[in-house]
Amino acid sequence: GVGVHGGSGVSFGVIEALRALRPREELELVHRLDRETSGCLLVARRRSALRTLHELIREGQVEKRYLTLVKGHWNLGHTRIDVPLRTDIRVGGERTVKAHASGKEAVSEFRPVQWFGKRATLMEVALHTGRTHQIRVHSAHVGYPVAGDEKYGDEAFNQSLKAFGLNRMFLHAHSVSFEWPQG
Repeated sequence: GVGVHGGSGVSFGVIEALRALRPREELELVHRLDRETSGCLLVARRRSALRTLHELIREGQVEKRYLTLVKGHWNLGHTRIDVPLRTDIRVGGERTVKAHASGKEAVSEFRPVQWFGKRATLMEVALHTGRTHQIRVHSAHVGYPVAGDEKYGDEAFNQSLKAFGLNRMFLHAHSVSFEWPQG
């Protein structure tokens, strides 16, 4: 529920809090997470490390994996979703993203981890691109919206999960990995 940086109506975020705790360091965010997403976040302690990590990301050398709970019994198996995403003009200040042929390339790889009957499926998702709301939009596009997602999700499904204590979006960045270049 905390943004990674200030802006969009938020006065501070994770990076501002870290800088306040370590005022002598040049801390910089390597990448972002949506405010509703929990999990791993890379922070560089030096500009040189930031540049190296950004280059690794551009070259597709950083692997990001997420865990998410989706509505229904996922029956697509291990699936690669290669559907372009277009960011639409903000409606009422909110950014929305659509699966659309005129969008930018977006590739996600979904793998079922555990089924909960017909109600839901726990999924691991590997991102091959890093578009805004990519997992949420791809998941909803194939008919399995992310649990607790108020923007692209299923309102009735989200409401039913509150009885189990889920009061937020179930999307968690559970691993970020890369090999540091030698040299």
